[in-house]
Amino acid sequence: MRFGLIAHRLHRQGSDSGLLRWLRAAEPSVRGLNLGLHAVGGTYDAVERYGLLDSFPGLVRYPNGFEGGLTRLVSHIVGGVNPAHALDGVIFLIDPVDPSSMYPEALALKRQCVTHGKPFLATEAAALEWLEIEGLHAGLAPAHTSGKALLDAMPTQVVALIAHDALKTQMVEFAGTHFDLLSRYQERVATGTTGGLLNALAWSRGWPRDKPWATPYRSGPLGGDAQIAERVLDGTCQKVIFFEDPHVARQHEADIQLMERAVCSAGQRTSCMNSPAMAWHWAQALTRVV
Repeated sequence: MRFGLIAHRLHRQGSDSGLLRWLRAAEPSVRGLNLGLHAVGGTYDAVERYGLLDSFPGLVRYPNGFEGGLTRLVSHIVGGVNPAHALDGVIFLIDPVDPSSMYPEALALKRQCVTHGKPFLATEAAALEWLEIEGLHAGLAPAHTSGKALLDAMPTQVVALIAHDALKTQMVEFAGTHFDLLSRYQERVATGTTGGLLNALAWSRGWPRDKPWATPYRSGPLGGDAQIAERVLDGTCQKVIFFEDPHVARQHEADIQLMERAVCSAGQRTSCMNSPAMAWHWAQALTRVV
């Protein structure tokens, strides 16, 4: 596997920055998976400066962002001009107040990851958890223990389930297949219509009808994304599973970005999955541990 690696300046300055914390925790998995990390200039330089991944051949330097590094990552996510350069996903540790997160290259990088069903990991928590998931799929022994820890944490956590209109049926299918896994969470929250569909599914499975399986908020265009964003910022929602449709115009784009930026603000404790492909891969790995 090969992943793009980018960290905004906030996350790569200082020995306790997000990039450094993630790499210290993830280095055994990076080496065990032989994960190629194709890092944009400043991020690569930070890894080298702090002496991490020493002598690791999978660390590759891309140009700086202003020299086209992010544009190259976008091309390599979609397959690249040379198929040998294709990437399997991106770790992009985002500072939500860094204006470059709204540059066309950054927006296109996320959109193409979602379009092609490849992981877009925008927080420290998401990047660490994803390597544990890949370790489970690869059969790495230490990852089994990590998978159990992920399961054990669920009864103390809250997960948000959100889906755009064209993907609501897929969300119901996902929740139906992994109903027992998702039921481990202390609470599930959802935007309006999605929450109604998920509760109907749960009631059909015998869930008590006087108790919602997913706490429903307003629909996305009417403020449901903002309500979930508040819970993320308060530390009362630790995971967002968001089936995002990149092919439709979204009148409430600002609300969606608000929720995603809240996730990045709480990046040490919160993760987000933006596509059905990511969610299925995550759930299938954890099902191996149950």
